[in-house]
Amino acid sequence: MTSPSTRRMPSLFIGHGSPMNAIEPSPYSRAWAALGRRLPTPRAVLCISAHWYVPGSPVTADDAPRTLHDFRGFPPALYAVNYPARGDPGLARRVAALATPTPVPLSLDWGLDHGSWSVLVHLYPDARVPVLQLGIDARQPPAFHYALGERLAPLRDEGVLVLGSGNVVHNLGLIDWREDAPPQPYASEFEATVVAAVRDGRDTALIDYPALGPAARQAVPTPEHYLPLLYVLGTRQAGEAADTPLAGISHGSISMLCVTVGG
Repeated sequence: MTSPSTRRMPSLFIGHGSPMNAIEPSPYSRAWAALGRRLPTPRAVLCISAHWYVPGSPVTADDAPRTLHDFRGFPPALYAVNYPARGDPGLARRVAALATPTPVPLSLDWGLDHGSWSVLVHLYPDARVPVLQLGIDARQPPAFHYALGERLAPLRDEGVLVLGSGNVVHNLGLIDWREDAPPQPYASEFEATVVAAVRDGRDTALIDYPALGPAARQAVPTPEHYLPLLYVLGTRQAGEAADTPLAGISHGSISMLCVTVGG
């Protein structure tokens, strides 16, 4: 691993899919590992995970966040995963200050859920980069989350990687558990629509995602997996490019789209 970067960090959204991606080789986990090797090493990661969807915007502030196994019914090997990254209470206070006027309580009650560590075990497998998580306020509309991302953008110039972890298409009610399940048409349509809007810089359209077309209702039946993308897009500077280095539909109805801003 190279030394932590002090130049402007990119921001990154990753479609995390099944937690089994943490321990099973897949095209997605291999692509995440390649991203970790290509991108500059941050001094810390601020992760916005779909799996901390709560009434408020808390940030983890402990020195050693615990690894949360926030799922059921998976093999024992997955429950044995430990991701021993340090926290950074000072950075947690900085996040809270930047987020003003949004209250950001400093939390010792959470940790790193699988939306974070199932990706981080591939991005930074040695766990030497400190990691914080920021909760997603379930009470707020999409524009709130984008605006909060805008206020957190200065972190990029402080060597912090803002990492959103979710899925822009996430419909478990229509999932097909076969490994070779073909993409469902609505899923492919919505993912392609998001890719075009990201590359064209049409962030306003992505904030108002229900208006992106008839596929949106099936693609985003609940918002928590989509919203992390808005935090990442909110950190984009004027004229800054965004790319989609990975796309594809897993199990028919889960988009594995990744988005880099400034990477």
